[in-house]
Amino acid sequence: MSALSSAPSPEKGAPTGGNDPEHIAIIMDGNGRWANGRGMPRAVGHERGVEALRRTVEAAQKINLKTLTVYSFSTENWRRPVSEVNALFGLLKAYVKRDLNRLIKEGVKIKILGTRQGLPADILDLVSEAEAKTAHNQTFNLCIAFNYGGREEVLRAAKAMAQQAVENNLDPETIDETQFATFLDTDGLSDPDILIRTSGEYRLSNFLIWQAAYSELVFMDVLWPDFSGCG
Repeated sequence: MSALSSAPSPEKGAPTGGNDPEHIAIIMDGNGRWANGRGMPRAVGHERGVEALRRTVEAAQKINLKTLTVYSFSTENWRRPVSEVNALFGLLKAYVKRDLNRLIKEGVKIKILGTRQGLPADILDLVSEAEAKTAHNQTFNLCIAFNYGGREEVLRAAKAMAQQAVENNLDPETIDETQFATFLDTDGLSDPDILIRTSGEYRLSNFLIWQAAYSELVFMDVLWPDFSGCG
């Protein structure tokens, strides 16, 4: 059975309110520990993590999931060594370049969550290309949270709303949760029914802190490179 399809159904009050999840979000954690435990460079762990992502995307499509959101690079990841940050950038480029044409043909729509500020020009060009070339696809949403932080996202949304209010394009008295959500990076998407974190850690790590308010939380002891989309 698919590791995704075997996840528990959301409780009452979760976004879909049904037995079949529409949106699953994953904190892909444990690449470095996977490599360290095998005496390998951390970069190798990240490479194996990309393979796990590829398996998971394929599994999500097989169970007819509508949206898969994965936490790829957080705003806090900038604190890591430059060599590791560059390796993470390189893996994003490798994944998009290798899989983009296939994803286009399969009807996958790619959406990048997070701020573009501070990203290298080649990464900016890459994510813009991926989004543009898949913009009209509707079969499956693949959201990649890259240079993303939940608090930063909420703060950006609040600033955007404040600016509209200053310009008299928004009446603060009319603001509700539905309207606020349209200013978030996930505008147009349902909230995650299930949020999975690998590696045995029990925290959200600043991931989808608004959207996950009613998500079923699933914490798994498996390290991300060993996470299998099937079996």
